[in-house]
Amino acid sequence: GILATVTPLAAGVWMWLDPLLRRKGTGAGEGFIEVARFSTLPADGTPVRRPVVADRRDAWNTYPAAPIGAVYLRRTGESHVLAISVVCPHAGCFVSADTEGLFRCPCHESEFDSDGRIIEQTSTGKRTVSPRDLDTLEARVEGDVVQVRFQQFIPGKKEKIAKS
Repeated sequence: GILATVTPLAAGVWMWLDPLLRRKGTGAGEGFIEVARFSTLPADGTPVRRPVVADRRDAWNTYPAAPIGAVYLRRTGESHVLAISVVCPHAGCFVSADTEGLFRCPCHESEFDSDGRIIEQTSTGKRTVSPRDLDTLEARVEGDVVQVRFQQFIPGKKEKIAKS
C-alpha cells in the first residue's frame, strides 16, 4: 500500500518541481540576440536606440518575442559596433542620447560621452553622480546582423555586477 501511494506522489512532486529545477532561461545573458541591421546604423557614429526582443520564460510560462530591454548601438568602424545599456548605473533611470552625441540621465542630470564614459562636470555645471560609466555590452556583427549579449546590471554600485 505504501509503495502504491509513494510512487505516484513522488512522480507528482517531480512534475510540479520540474520547471523550477530546469535552467531558468530568459533569452537574456545566455547568448547573442539579434537587435538590428548594421546597414541601418548611421555611419557617423550617432547612437541609435534599439529594443531587445527575445523569448522570455519563467518557471511555468513562456512569452515569445517579448521585449526584455533596450540598447544604444553606435558604429565605431567598418564592421564594429559599440552596444551601451540604456539604464543609468546610478539609480536605474533610462538615459537619452542627444544630438551632440552625449547620453543624459533625466533623474540626476548625469552625463556621459558617446562611448558611455562619465563626464565629471555636466553642461549645467553640476557634478555627475553616477558611480560608474554606462554599462557596455558584448556585441558582434555577422554579415549585416548586429547581435548583442544582453544582460542587466545592478545600479548604484561602483562595480559592474550582472543581475542574476
